[in-house]
Amino acid sequence: MTTMINRQILLKSRPFGSPTEANFELVESSILEPGEGRFLTRTIYLSLDPYMRGRMSGVKSYTEPQALNAVMQGGTVSRVVSSRHPGFVEGDYVLGNDGWQEYAVSDGKGCRKLDPSKGPLSYALGVLGMPGLTAYAALFDVGRPKKGETVVVSAASGAVGSVVGQIAKIQGCRAVGLAGSDEKCDFVTKELGFDACINYKTEDLHVSLTTTCPEGIDIYYDNVAGRVLEAVLKHLNIGARIPLVGLISQYNATEMPPGPNLMPLLVKRALIQGFLVSDHYHRMPDFLRDVSSWIKAGKIKYREDIANGIEEAPRAFLRLFSGENFGKLIVQVSEDSNRTI
Repeated sequence: MTTMINRQILLKSRPFGSPTEANFELVESSILEPGEGRFLTRTIYLSLDPYMRGRMSGVKSYTEPQALNAVMQGGTVSRVVSSRHPGFVEGDYVLGNDGWQEYAVSDGKGCRKLDPSKGPLSYALGVLGMPGLTAYAALFDVGRPKKGETVVVSAASGAVGSVVGQIAKIQGCRAVGLAGSDEKCDFVTKELGFDACINYKTEDLHVSLTTTCPEGIDIYYDNVAGRVLEAVLKHLNIGARIPLVGLISQYNATEMPPGPNLMPLLVKRALIQGFLVSDHYHRMPDFLRDVSSWIKAGKIKYREDIANGIEEAPRAFLRLFSGENFGKLIVQVSEDSNRTI
């Protein structure tokens, strides 16, 4: 009998500053048959997300840190290979959190069945998954957009920011993106329909924000913090709202960077609120109903950046912090017979 092998990516060491491929280790282990009440899955897609960097640090935050010499955490779309679980059968597609590996055994907790006829399976890790819910819930619950307002979105070409701006447009707002290259800015305006996009690497942020937001900023959807937030604060309107969703500018910092002057928040009576998507899972039914209908109607467009093979996960992950990724970053681990795009 041939022993099936599972390839896994472990966190070998904690990074100091920017992570490198040396922080990870590829190992092989035998695949165990599922026991009673469990099922075996083969990973098709693995999600790579900025939050993983925070968990690698070992510092307890809003959740437990990633353990050393353990499989890296991450969301997955998988196919059931064999099952002894009454709720899952061979051939089912499931959304789970099996991490950076080719196979996993699950008891079904935290898993959700997926219907491949409803759209690409990989979308469950992006526009119809955690990043999409983050965009939807933070914009509506913290940003509270109103028709005619100006919404500025950092990391506008990414998995979250790209959805935020398009939803803002659907709500009748003016959407201005911030991105790190002219190519990304072209995508944001020409493909996604934002009203404007600023290349924060080559343009003077204060001057460009003055030009693109002549009536000020009502909502700043912040994925990065740092100097971008500092520039935006100068352009806030009275009663502005800031969903603080990400801090990617400081995830690899070896010491805390100096903070922006928060006086404008006081003067403009602005609201800035930290956002964790785990607090908003009750919004999932509304989110799936609205965003899936907007996708079908062609009101939301979406881009994926796909690496191939579990061994490519560490190298692909590093691209999140260099700005090389373009769209939602995922790894295709095995064949997806349903994929047509």
